Amino acid sequence: MKRGQKRTGTSCVTEHERILQEIESTDTACVGPTLRSIYDDQPNAHKRFMEKLDARIRNHDREIEKMCNFHHQGFVDAITELLKVRADAEKLMGQVTETNRRLQEAGREVGTEEVIRCRIQQRNMATTVEKLQLCIPVLEMYSKLKEQLDSKRYYAALKTMEQLEKVFIPRVGQYRFCQIMAENLPRLREEIKEISMSDLKDFLESIRKHSDKVGETAMRQAQQHRTFNSAVAKQASVGHYTKPLYSLNGRTHSHTPNGLLMDEDAMDEEDGDDEVLTAQDLVDFSPVYRCLHIYTVLGDRETFENYYRKQRKKQARLVLQPQANMHETVEGYRRYFNQIVGFFVVEDHILHATQGLVTRAFTDELWNMALSKIIAVLRTHSSYCDDPDLVLELKNLIVIFADTLQGYGFPVTRLFDLLFEVRDQYNETLLKKWAQVFREIFELDNYSPIPVDTEEEYSLVLSRFPFHDAEIEKQDFPKKLPMSQSVPQIYTQVKEFIYASLKFSESLHRSSTEIDDMLRKSTNLLLTRTLSSCLQNLIKKPHIGLTELVQIIINTTHLEQACRYLEEFITNITNVSPETVHTTRLYGLSTFKDARHAAEGEIYTKLNQKIDEFIQLADYEWSMAESDGRASGYLMDLINFLRSTFQVFTHLPGKVAQTACMSACKHLSTSLMQMLLDSELKQVSMGAIQQFNLDVIQCELFASSEPVPGFQGDTLQLAFIDLRQLLDLFMVWDWSTYLADYGQPTSKYLRVNPATALALLEKMKDTTKKNNIFSQFRKNDRDKQKLIETVVKQLRSLVNGMSS
Repeated sequence: MKRGQKRTGTSCVTEHERILQEIESTDTACVGPTLRSIYDDQPNAHKRFMEKLDARIRNHDREIEKMCNFHHQGFVDAITELLKVRADAEKLMGQVTETNRRLQEAGREVGTEEVIRCRIQQRNMATTVEKLQLCIPVLEMYSKLKEQLDSKRYYAALKTMEQLEKVFIPRVGQYRFCQIMAENLPRLREEIKEISMSDLKDFLESIRKHSDKVGETAMRQAQQHRTFNSAVAKQASVGHYTKPLYSLNGRTHSHTPNGLLMDEDAMDEEDGDDEVLTAQDLVDFSPVYRCLHIYTVLGDRETFENYYRKQRKKQARLVLQPQANMHETVEGYRRYFNQIVGFFVVEDHILHATQGLVTRAFTDELWNMALSKIIAVLRTHSSYCDDPDLVLELKNLIVIFADTLQGYGFPVTRLFDLLFEVRDQYNETLLKKWAQVFREIFELDNYSPIPVDTEEEYSLVLSRFPFHDAEIEKQDFPKKLPMSQSVPQIYTQVKEFIYASLKFSESLHRSSTEIDDMLRKSTNLLLTRTLSSCLQNLIKKPHIGLTELVQIIINTTHLEQACRYLEEFITNITNVSPETVHTTRLYGLSTFKDARHAAEGEIYTKLNQKIDEFIQLADYEWSMAESDGRASGYLMDLINFLRSTFQVFTHLPGKVAQTACMSACKHLSTSLMQMLLDSELKQVSMGAIQQFNLDVIQCELFASSEPVPGFQGDTLQLAFIDLRQLLDLFMVWDWSTYLADYGQPTSKYLRVNPATALALLEKMKDTTKKNNIFSQFRKNDRDKQKLIETVVKQLRSLVNGMSS
């Protein structure tokens, strides 16, 4: 209960405070309702309010007393001063009254008409002064306008004209001089438009001529930026980063006050101080700004924008036209790129320094048009270039060109795509260059094993080519390495080609995997196309003999074994593991295998050609009665040649030497058979058959002497089996056995074809008339002659049976 009463009292006190504040702050007309609310409240509330009001009054009395005490001395001082002034005021009042009295007396003497005239003059003078005061600012502004025109401050002059027309001339427009002035202002505006447009044309002409300077500076800064970033990256990789001494800022606004371009000395000084020059440092853009402002003020901005854009499009087309001989030197490409960069650097500055003169859409349209033209020009001119160094410099220029324009916000992805085409062109020029290098190496090679006399020479060879052979290492000096001097030279040149190909991959913003793939693909082209072609052409050259072919096979074997070291060489450069899924393998193995197979085939061909040369020396007397008992000289020379040749083949792989030997024996056997059965040979005597048999015996002896190791049994002798069985048949005259066993697998003369036997028998039959070979048969037994006829008939029957 007590707590409730206490809360009620507290709320009552709060209510009284609110009422007191309302009484103090509101108008007295509103006090009545406020006081009535007190009496309408709880009983005895007005007593508590009266107490509260008394307390508030006493409080205000104390504050008033304090205020009076504070200002009392000042009030006393002010009254004292006022009393002092009263005496002076009374004195002044007397003087004014006296002056007024004298003026009144003096005025009575002046006439009324004169006063009126004076007042009219006074009013006219005041009006004149007032009108002159209105005209003077107009004249001053017009004078200011003339000064601005004389000093070529055209934008300010236009503002002055605007003020004259809108503010000053309307005030005094009724005067003739103002009308003349107003009529003259449009003419002045046209003059300003013409002058500013003339300045703009001069600017456009100058910027077209000097855009290469702007582009050269921008590309040089981009190259410095790239170099700087590379240095920072290297320092960061070793933990020693230093803060740059300069900052490349392409949009620092400043202008040269004395002309369009800075003079050469100033540019040299800038270069010497390593200060960064921007487009606005080299070019005075004020004619553009001035003309833009003037046309904007004149309300003809759209005309100016259209004219500027049209002219810049024309200039863009001129800039994009290359010189006819641009592809001959790197300077031609550099000038071309400088002009284009300068053009777009200027446009980028105009884009950011003006509002709407050119838009991003306009610059993008220009750039897309330029990019298509640039790519077409570079694609055409780079195709004329056959110097890899020039193509490499072109690539570096394209990279700097792309980086420069990319820094100004232009998309350059298509330029980097173009670089892949240029890379192919670069690889083509490299392949042509290295084809000549390989040809020179092959021409200068002696195709003999490398002689090594000292340890230093041996180490020198090993430093150029990865050769390891335990047996040769154990040999004492001097010794010979199996390959010729062209092998380490070829290996070294392949590595040089890889380095040259790597140069193109620098600065292309490509990953190590992509660079590794580029190197491997270009190296594969070198091996499979260039080196392979050189080897194939070398093998086909007529002056390359059997000894050289043998050495070529040995060389290709060692180069094939060295391919894995080339794989490691590329891996060490790119740091890409060869086990990576997408890693391209080198095709050197197939290249050298193909070359080796071609050399082997050429060995077989040249051996056969040599055999044919010896066979052509054969001079048999086909009608001789009997042989002289010894083999023909040409055949013995041929066999001696084969023996010496196959001794050279000892360094070849076993199968190659065996194949060559077997091929030579088969070709020799076939050639002898063809000689015996030649259609131009009409008669053959038994003595000639005996002589021919002696030659075949020498061939068989050569085959049995194992000129090349590795043959099993009498495998090589089987090359002459057809000749042997045919000659045995005629030497023994064993026709009964031949005819009886014909067609049997166990036949003694299984390899003798009836047509072959018939052809040779016909040749021997025709000799009976001249040489009387069978005379002894006719004398002794005429039945044998009939036997020959019977054999011929039976052989013909067998031949006809085979043909049917």
